[in-house]
Order: sequence, then C-alpha cells, then structure tokens
Amino acid sequence: MHKFTLEILFQIIGIGSASGLMFKNNQVLVVGDNSSYFYEYDIATKTLERHPLTENPSENIAKKDKPDFEAVTEYEGKIYIFGSGSTEKRTKMMQLNAKTKTVEATTDLSDLYLSMQTFAELPEGDLNIEGVARKDDEWFFFNRGNGAKGKNIVFTVQGKNLTEEFNIITNEYKLPKLKGIRASFTDAVLVGDILYFLATAENTDSTYNDGEVLGSLIGSIDTKTMKIGFTKKITDSHKFEGLTLYKETEKEISFLLCEDKDTEELKADIFLLNLKK
Repeated sequence: MHKFTLEILFQIIGIGSASGLMFKNNQVLVVGDNSSYFYEYDIATKTLERHPLTENPSENIAKKDKPDFEAVTEYEGKIYIFGSGSTEKRTKMMQLNAKTKTVEATTDLSDLYLSMQTFAELPEGDLNIEGVARKDDEWFFFNRGNGAKGKNIVFTVQGKNLTEEFNIITNEYKLPKLKGIRASFTDAVLVGDILYFLATAENTDSTYNDGEVLGSLIGSIDTKTMKIGFTKKITDSHKFEGLTLYKETEKEISFLLCEDKDTEELKADIFLLNLKK
C-alpha cells in the first residue's frame, strides 16, 4: 500500500549538493556535502542565510578536501552535523546552538567511526554515515552500503557521549534492488518511535566515487524492534539525500526531501512527499 505523491515544492538558489535538511518554524535548514556552511532558508520571505561551520568557510570544496557533511539532527536545543567518516578529513561533528545557528563545539569522531568500522568488519573506506537521529540516550547512525561489502547498517550508539564510554549495537539490512542494483541508506529522521529512511540505488561500489542513479525509496524501522516496517520506491531517477518531517495527520505523513545532483550548480530542489499511512 502506502500510496504517495511527490512534487517539487520550491527551489533554493545558492545551495549546491544538498545532503541533509531539517524543517522548523517554517524554515528549511540544509547542509551540503561539499560546503562548510549551514544554510537557513525562510519559506515565507524566500531569504537564505549562511552560517559558517569552519574557519574560512567555502562552497564547492574540492572532493579530496571536503568535510562531507551528510547528516543533521536536533536534540534538546542543539543541532548536530556529522561528516560521513569515509575519509580521515570527514570525521567531524559540529554542535550548533539551535536558535543562533552558531558553532558551540567541534568534535572529532575518529575513534567512534573506527570502532564502528571494526565492530561491523567493514573494509577501510566502506564506512559512509549518511543519516543520524537521536532518541533519548541513543544515537542511530545510518551507514550507506555502497562500498565493496555493500553493508547497510544502523549503528545504535549508547553511552555517556560519542567520544568515550560508548556501546555500539549493529543491525544490518538487505534493502530492495532498483534496476538490479541494491539500494543503500542516504538519510533518516525519527518520528515518534519510528525511523523513516531514504535509500538510493547508485551504480558504484565506492563510498568516494559517484555512479549512475537508478532510483530512490523510502522505508521505516521500528526503534523498539529494529525491524523494517515497509519500503516503497518513490522515483526512478532522483538521488534523494535529505529527509525531514513536514507534517503529520492520522491518515498521512508528509516529508521534505532534498536531492544531491553531484554538480557544482548552486541550486537545491526541495520536494514534498505525501505518504498515506
């Protein structure tokens, strides 16, 4: 079942390679995987603000140098932005004040990411965190299985913090194939006790190099059982990499999605996905 509609809601000029987003107070907050800015777009006024995440921030950073910010989530008045962990330069977590959007702390998650890689027996270069969500004292890290081993994994991290005294639980998932290629996680958002996720089929076995996009799907995981509730293909051609809750009723749940076009063009299409429950 799960009938759906998908349409472009609006376009934001000034953002390229959108990879993660949040919706709050009629604003869309966006991270791009080749940028060191955090973007704040006001839907009513159609204005865009840029908040620097690093010293000497830049857009369209060279692939070998970029921090590869792929995931964003909010918890108790703080916004957390995560690098993918796919190279040594992509292991940073940025903590921002949710009101001012200013950076309060920068944390190196190298030890956590190495522990994830070791615990899941991932080859070097196969770790690729694309979505993060938090529920109480648990963090959920979504590893995109587009590396050599093709492991789609949700790492549940429990403990005092993300740099020491943490415990890791892994759950591996075999997602559907689209046009013969296995889909892999690209983002996730927590709604109540349910993790909704995006996954894209891309014809590549590398966490570094892009490939032909063959479609995307949406699905759900119950945090109580960590079992998949459903999956539904939503496109044959788009590489959706950002997912956030827009609104919810008894019969329908709506999300905003962003697309990573893997180009240097500073335009971001924001899509509206309506999904029947």
